[in-house]
Amino acid sequence: MKILVVKFGGTSVADPERIGNAAKKIAREIENGFHVVAVVSAMAGVTNQLTDYCKAFGDTTKNRDFDAVLASGEQVTAGLMALALQQMGVKARSCQSWQIPIRSSADYSDARITNVEAEKLLSILQSDTVPVVTGFQGVTPEGDLTTLGRGGSDTSAVALAAVLNAVRCDIYTDVDGVYTCDPRLVKQAQKLKTVSYEEMLEMAALGAKVLHPRSVALGMKFGVPIQVLSSFEAGVGSDVPGTVITTEDSMIEEHIISGITLSRNEAKLTLAQVPDKPGIAAAVCQPIADAGVQVDMIVQSASADGKTTDMTLSVPRGDLKRAVEALRKVKDFEKLEIKTAEDIAKLSLAGIGVRNNPKVPATMFKTLSEIGVNIHAISTSEVRISVLIDEASGEKAAQALHKVFIGE
Repeated sequence: MKILVVKFGGTSVADPERIGNAAKKIAREIENGFHVVAVVSAMAGVTNQLTDYCKAFGDTTKNRDFDAVLASGEQVTAGLMALALQQMGVKARSCQSWQIPIRSSADYSDARITNVEAEKLLSILQSDTVPVVTGFQGVTPEGDLTTLGRGGSDTSAVALAAVLNAVRCDIYTDVDGVYTCDPRLVKQAQKLKTVSYEEMLEMAALGAKVLHPRSVALGMKFGVPIQVLSSFEAGVGSDVPGTVITTEDSMIEEHIISGITLSRNEAKLTLAQVPDKPGIAAAVCQPIADAGVQVDMIVQSASADGKTTDMTLSVPRGDLKRAVEALRKVKDFEKLEIKTAEDIAKLSLAGIGVRNNPKVPATMFKTLSEIGVNIHAISTSEVRISVLIDEASGEKAAQALHKVFIGE
């Protein structure tokens, strides 16, 4: 049995007309010889509306009944999609997460999938029926509904594709693939035919909003090819390919750099003359972590006197105040000078060339130098280089790097 999992995001099912268009794509894939499992999000705006309803009764997040309310959004879409397919003569039925079941942890609003039982879905597929599954949700061992947090529907779809040994997981969204840069930032941005899991993980973590890192990590773990394509273009994934996220060995084309991202949601704080001794990084980062703030880059300067050093950290801009307050509560840091800056951006290159081509870092730094962009901090991974720069320089820096590494 050749199984294809297709997932439709909120904008793709925003109203009955769009649900009908999505149903036509499912029917087309059945004609192409696939047994299709559909995963749906709530209709665009519905999850936010349900969240606002809950807020009328206080801060109810991380709450069993908050998740019960939010889960209703996908249930409505699943029922409507099943009805649309039935109207077209396609056998279909809606399936709630607890009916399959998709097992999850009990971390309400941010649960993790622990197990998916495939037997019921396989039985439905064998009867030539399309199961329309509610994304974004799971069920605890006690039978309570949970929601999976950001990227939950994508993660649901990839998890189902993995357990069903699907040929592919197609993610229909409002863009037609993964681009080398945000086209709003760089007009010459190019759509990629393929990109590796590692590269996509880095790009997603750096702010490319096409896919959530959780779904990519799951695809990489189980070897599920993931295709990103537009629900608003004619054709389906088997006819009009978008971008396929796959193993490096399976890539059709190989770029030195696959993507350039610019995140404007950055801030930095610098601690002057902290003691230069073992454990100082932990002493700085622990209170920030305890305050729920994610530290990204850390740069510790060489000690001039062997006793003190300066340390610079980058954090999300909206969390800067919380990070500083957390440090001020530490007795040893009460009198330390802490400098902050909010007009900061993070510019990143992602691609297997970072690992394979030693000229990439030097070329990046030379290009930025030639256009007068100063680098405040640098961090790297196997397939990524990120720098902190002034936000005002972000756009011209991204355009310059795209011209050098990818072309006009």
